[in-house]
Order: sequence, then C-alpha cells, then structure tokens
Amino acid sequence: MRVIKEIQHRLCRISFFQWNGKYIIKLEQDNLEQTFKVDEFDVMNLEEVEAIISEDFIQSAAERFRNMNADLQKAMK
Repeated sequence: MRVIKEIQHRLCRISFFQWNGKYIIKLEQDNLEQTFKVDEFDVMNLEEVEAIISEDFIQSAAERFRNMNADLQKAMK
C-alpha cells in the first residue's frame, strides 16, 4: 500500500493510499479510524478522490467518530 497524500484537518488526519486497484481514504482521530475504498475505475484521478472529502463529509465522519468513541467507552465498562 502506497501513501499518495496526507492532509491534517482540524478534526482528523486524512491519508490517501493507492493499493490493489483502489484509492483508500483513511480518516484518523485519536485511537479511531475510518476507511473508505474507491475503485480506481470510478474516478479519473486523485483530484476526484480528494473532492469526495468535503466539509460535510468530514463533519459526518466526526459525528461517527463521536459515536464510535461512545460505543468503545460503553463496551469497556
């Protein structure tokens, strides 16, 4: 798997990878991560993959991070 770009956003770290015919978008926040796979044939280039990462997309992911953290904390009690 090859890292092709990294972005530090105020809510999470965003990494783009290329592997096995797919672009992989990984969002990380503390000890949690979310991964999205986009088939290389569904987009023309990395710029189209980056365009997926809108502020709405990030806000939605941030909400999932909150839910993931709450689920983890609940499970650990």
